[in-house]
Amino acid sequence: MDKTETLNIPGHGWRRRGAALLALALGAGVLADTAPAQSPADWLTGLQGQGAAPGAGAESADVEQPVETAHVSMVARLTADGEEIAEGLVWRVFWHPPGDAGRPTLIATKQDARPTFKLRVGDYVVNAALGRAHITRRITVKGGEENPAAEEFVLNAGGLRLKALVAGAEAPSNTVSYAIYSDRDQTDNRRLVISAARPNLVIRLNAGIYHIVSTYGDCNAVVKSDVTVEAGKLTEATVTHSAAKATFKLVQRAGGEALPDTQWTIQTPQGEEIKESVGALPTHILAPGSYTVVAKSQGREFQREITLANGETAQVELVMN
Repeated sequence: MDKTETLNIPGHGWRRRGAALLALALGAGVLADTAPAQSPADWLTGLQGQGAAPGAGAESADVEQPVETAHVSMVARLTADGEEIAEGLVWRVFWHPPGDAGRPTLIATKQDARPTFKLRVGDYVVNAALGRAHITRRITVKGGEENPAAEEFVLNAGGLRLKALVAGAEAPSNTVSYAIYSDRDQTDNRRLVISAARPNLVIRLNAGIYHIVSTYGDCNAVVKSDVTVEAGKLTEATVTHSAAKATFKLVQRAGGEALPDTQWTIQTPQGEEIKESVGALPTHILAPGSYTVVAKSQGREFQREITLANGETAQVELVMN
C-alpha cells in the first residue's frame, strides 16, 4: 500500500509526526523519456554565467580601493518549523552590477550544511539545493555588523521513494527506471525533473504534484501515475508492471539454428514501431498485447503476427519459406 509519512531520516532533519495514507491510482500507458534533466540552478534562476565577478569578497576586492565586506551565514530547512538540514546541500551565490540587465554571474559555490560567505555589501541571488529540491531568492548584504548575518532558506520539500513490482514481486535489479515530470503548466506542458531514476532510492523534491513514468525493460511496458509530495514527508509509491518476455529468432527450418545479424522490427497491428534491434536471439520485454514481428536477412523479409499475455515467457520463431 502506498503511504506518506514523516520520518526521521539521519542527516536531513525529518522528524516523526505521524503517518498519513496516500493512495495512488496507477494505470498503464506509454510516454517517451527523451529530455535531459536540468540542474537546480537552471530550474529557478536560469543563471549560467561562470567566473569571478567584482561583487565577490576578498578574491575580487580592488586592492587600491578597499571596499566594505561582511560575512553571511546560511542555513536551510525542509519546512519553516523543521530542523536544519545537516548534509547534502549545495549553495550557489550569484551577483550582477546594479542596473545591469544581463544575467548574474556565479561567484561562489559551497557544499556545506551551514556555509559562511564573505561578500561585498550589496544584493545577491542565492540558490540552495538538496537533490532536486531547491529554492532561489535574493539577499541583501549589509556592513557594520560584528557578527555574521544569518539567512534562512525554507525549501518546502519532501521525498519520494518508488517501489516497482513485476508479477507480484519486486522487479529484478536494473530492469526498471522511471522519469519524474512536473505537473502541467498553463500551456498544458510538463517539465522533465529527473530521468533514469531507479526504484527504492529517495528522490528529494519540492512539495507539489508530479507525474511518474515507469518503464520495465527497453520497450513499451510502461506505467504512468500522478503523485503528491508533501513538505517534510516521505511519500512512498508502488507501481505494478504488466509485461511479457519474448526471445526472437529467424531459422531456415523449424527448430533450426538462429541466423546471425538479423534485423528485427516489432510493431503494433496498426504499424506503430515499438522496437528495432539486430542479432540472432534478441530478447525484449513487452506490454501484453498483439504485435507484428518483421525479420530481415539476406535481402529478404519475413513477418509473423504474435500475441503475448501478462507474465508469459515466449520463444518466437520465424521460419524462412
